Amino acid sequence: MHLKNRIIMVAAVALGVAAVLAGGTGQVRPLEDADKRTGIFGSSDKETIYFWYTDETMTSFINSAAVSFGEREGVRVIPVLTYEGAYLEAINQASLQEGQMPDVYLIGNDSLEKAYLAGLASETKDAGAVCNTDNFPETALTAVSFHGKNIAYPLYFETSALIYNESYMAEWALQQARRKLAEAEDNEAGENSSGAAEGDAGLTEEEAALAQQYLENGIPATVDDILNIADTFDLPEGVDGIMKWDVSDIFYNYWIVGRYLVVGGAAGDDESAIDIDNPETVQCLEVYKALNQFFSMESDTITYDSVLQDFIDGKILFTVATTDAIRRLDEAREDGSFVYEYGVATMPEVSEELESASLSMTGAVAVNGYSEHKELANGFAAYLVYDCAEELYEKTGKLPARNGTDEDNGPAQIFKLEYADSVSLPKLMETGNFWLQMEVLFSKVWNGAEVEPLVSELAEQIAAQVANL
Repeated sequence: MHLKNRIIMVAAVALGVAAVLAGGTGQVRPLEDADKRTGIFGSSDKETIYFWYTDETMTSFINSAAVSFGEREGVRVIPVLTYEGAYLEAINQASLQEGQMPDVYLIGNDSLEKAYLAGLASETKDAGAVCNTDNFPETALTAVSFHGKNIAYPLYFETSALIYNESYMAEWALQQARRKLAEAEDNEAGENSSGAAEGDAGLTEEEAALAQQYLENGIPATVDDILNIADTFDLPEGVDGIMKWDVSDIFYNYWIVGRYLVVGGAAGDDESAIDIDNPETVQCLEVYKALNQFFSMESDTITYDSVLQDFIDGKILFTVATTDAIRRLDEAREDGSFVYEYGVATMPEVSEELESASLSMTGAVAVNGYSEHKELANGFAAYLVYDCAEELYEKTGKLPARNGTDEDNGPAQIFKLEYADSVSLPKLMETGNFWLQMEVLFSKVWNGAEVEPLVSELAEQIAAQVANL
């Protein structure tokens, strides 16, 4: 899910939890009547729990897990697909009624504080002792914690990484090798210095060996490395530019400031750990501002889907993408619409001195604090995130947070590395509109506004919000 859509969803959750805490009673019905779905999940005389979720792409995975867990434990797990809007309010309403109370449910880590304060998420029993650093990266564990308590189980994650056209990178490396050899021989560059039109015709062993060195060392480690490729690559015909990404969505921009802009601390739950107006954040945004001179993109017209399509069409060399790109690119390879090799790399550092860190969201499984079947609910949650993790990507296209999964999927492993070093969406209710404010700031900076006044203004706004709520 792109963050723009997630912002809308979180706003709905915030309204929902406000209604929950105020005792509101709206009528919100699940998309399915669970009573009609019990047949394949066991007989009605068994102990039963209900699992709620909002993403239809999860249905096959959850149904499969519900059946296998039910058979193993001699119980029933009834999955219920429900609305995204006012999700916590819907859970609260169902918890106050007899019958189909959601005992366990799927929710984004950024909504866990809201759920916990409303009594809709309880401290986990960590069934099977699965929530540890042997099984999950620290990022996943802090994402599901609140004030030192584990209040959910991490299931999947979303973050961004650098996607590159490996075929074009090989061509760039060959160009550099031929130029280097030509310079060493003190010859004029001539037609063979580019190699763009010639391709691999007449490739010597020396050229091939040197080109391989350039390719191996050419994956950008910093933003300057990308700019260097832009300066030294004679683009093949049909290529519009070196790099393009969705500069309108904070999820694909946040890596620029992620290492230094702090909201909520490591676990995203500490209102005293807010550091926005600092020199490093300003410096990173100055780099971002300067990039508009090299990669001209209109922030009000560009979209993630259009950028990824440009990458598939071979029009760009680099882009910033989320984990969904893996399946989309692989499917495009299979149907012949993507005729190149591609690779995934962790996000480059902002500079030699300034580090980067991507934003991440963790899909979590929470146990309802009002459930009368907490032990069984904890057991199913642990089973879902640990035992079933290896099936998650195949069935849903989402990457599991658990370590040691999808090890034969090279791109997935790079995304896992990025996730392990990422910054989680914070849980703080006081900063619920922070992302909208950040998108406005990034848009203004991209279009040439002065950085320092904008950063100071944002810091003052967030400080006022935290002080008043």
